[in-house]
Amino acid sequence: MALQYVGLNEINGSLVVLDHVKGASYDEMVEIQLKNGTTRSGRVVQIEGEKIVVQVFEGTNDLSLENTKTKLLGRPMELPVSKEILGRVFNGAGRPIDGLGEIYAEEMMDINGLPLNPVSRVYPRNYINTGISSIDCLATLIRGQKLPIFSGSGLPHDRLAVQIVKQAKVADESGKGFAIVFAAMGVTNDVANYFKRSFKEAGVMERVVMFLNLSNDPIIERTLTPRCALTAAEYLAYKQNMHVLVIYTDITSYCEALREFSSSKGEIPGRKGYPGYLYSDLASLYERAGIIKGAEGSVTQIPILTMPNNDITHPVPDLTGYITEGQITLSPELNSAGIYPPVDVLPSLSRLMKDGIGEGYTRGDHQDIANQLFACYAHVQDVKSLTSVIGEDELSPLDKQYLSFGKLFEQHFLNQGFDVNRSIEETLDLGWDLVSVLPREALDRLDNKLLDEHYNHDRAVKRFHIKEKSIIKELQEAGD
Repeated sequence: MALQYVGLNEINGSLVVLDHVKGASYDEMVEIQLKNGTTRSGRVVQIEGEKIVVQVFEGTNDLSLENTKTKLLGRPMELPVSKEILGRVFNGAGRPIDGLGEIYAEEMMDINGLPLNPVSRVYPRNYINTGISSIDCLATLIRGQKLPIFSGSGLPHDRLAVQIVKQAKVADESGKGFAIVFAAMGVTNDVANYFKRSFKEAGVMERVVMFLNLSNDPIIERTLTPRCALTAAEYLAYKQNMHVLVIYTDITSYCEALREFSSSKGEIPGRKGYPGYLYSDLASLYERAGIIKGAEGSVTQIPILTMPNNDITHPVPDLTGYITEGQITLSPELNSAGIYPPVDVLPSLSRLMKDGIGEGYTRGDHQDIANQLFACYAHVQDVKSLTSVIGEDELSPLDKQYLSFGKLFEQHFLNQGFDVNRSIEETLDLGWDLVSVLPREALDRLDNKLLDEHYNHDRAVKRFHIKEKSIIKELQEAGD
């Protein structure tokens, strides 16, 4: 028998307190009825004996201490799911906001996810092709991986997210399809409209499920948004046998909402005011990526976070780095130089890359050419440091060639434009042409067999010389 409690003991911001409540459960959903008959939803967020604290999703304006009626629903928050969610837009709490009506649910799924036995996990193999050379070649996204993007204020992470949604595809035809779940937290109306407009213009909306939490929406909704998105992804992956890529931005907005929520409950703050359980809370999101035995589908995650003051030791990127399998870092310096996407390849890393590339997945020479590109670009940074001390004129001929390589690498490999979608073959061939600018004896990460097959200095010089001349000609014509 469901009991209805009349009256509230306390109202504090978006929290209400009830006493003498028996049998309540943490995260249990609550229905709150106002004096005028309208209802609001809430969730139990704290239990102390028979006293419970309820977070009201729609806020506590117009609630009365005496006349408000509260009913515990005996279930956690659930998301209605079916194949119809593809192509739809929801708010942060999973309610449709695209004007197309409610979802006819095949089932209701707990947004907190189902317990996953670690033994049932399958090691991630194969890759997801993003069409972006710096990611596909040097920090390959493996199916079932969690690979965050570390960005900063003013960097084009939103644009990069849209490009990945437009271009991403699975590497083979296994499974029954590919879908993207996109969640935005704490974004302005302009940014939300940009996401929706970009996906529709690119013609990919039919394979996208969108969750949008705006900056003026309640913070409790912001804490629910990634969980609703991951629940939708798990349904598509494990019930519909699809490969699902989950992109959610911005994790820092989510963590700030969590900090504000924790403060309103009077919890003891941890580092920089964030709650002490921030690590386990983030882990409860990130660890929902993966592949399960017996399931044809997979869940891959790209969480995007902005680092305050570009500080990678900030609690949010710091803890994220402990949980996830690498990171893609965006560079303010490359962005200032007009390079898009401004991926800083040296601190970027995909820890699962080695097991999802190579023969049978990408190409047999992938790991070798990636290692050589890393080594050459790292040496470029050393040469730049030396140049700042002794000047470019004093450099050896080989070091000057490395500087030329660095400029070509940034202008032709990293810088590819918003609408350029490169296949993995095009990316690897471009990498070979770039290292072929250098003398063969300088390429110590490549064996002679590979060099005999792919190294061609004359072709590389001709390719980039022609390309540079064509760019100069275009600029001259534009000036005329």
